[in-house]
Amino acid sequence: MSPGQSAASIPVLPCAVRVPGRDTFEPGRLERSFSDCFSRRWRTRLVGGADEPWYQPADDQRGFHLLCYRSDYFASALHETAHWCIAGERRRQLPDFGYWYAPDGRNPEQQLAFEAVEAKPQALEWLFSLACGYRFRISVDNLGAPGGVPDTEPFRRQVVSAALLWQGRGLPARANLFFEALVREFGTGCQLRDLDLNLSGLSA
Repeated sequence: MSPGQSAASIPVLPCAVRVPGRDTFEPGRLERSFSDCFSRRWRTRLVGGADEPWYQPADDQRGFHLLCYRSDYFASALHETAHWCIAGERRRQLPDFGYWYAPDGRNPEQQLAFEAVEAKPQALEWLFSLACGYRFRISVDNLGAPGGVPDTEPFRRQVVSAALLWQGRGLPARANLFFEALVREFGTGCQLRDLDLNLSGLSA
């Protein structure tokens, strides 16, 4: 950005990674967009400030489902919304969608199980990031793996494959609603059908 040039004056190309100005990627924007899309019909709110991401279904004391993301991290908020947007009705009634999770330090078999569950959410997070103009990085989330960090290319291929499938078929209904809301909120003009989705667009 040149001296004196504001973020608002920078032309925004469709799906380009935007030059962040002050508050460009403030996660409250995601919370508001999520609320506009889902608070009334699906009684779900996106909330930051958590020590760890967590989904908590509504109970007798609280009428809303809570989708909690870590701290004030924009990427964490996008990732959790991706999980929620593809979780079925049964999973949305379970704490943390009923998923098993092994912590960092997973062995190869555990890592494959992790990647099988994470490929679709990370593909959708990638698409949401593009809708915002935000830089996306995949996460194998296993820095303490025996023998070192695993090769990311097989997982990246799974993520690309999932994203291409949605590009061809169209996004699930809730995911599409949120994708379009993000395009409007962040002014990217992004169109799913026009995205160039390939391995070179993914970094670990």
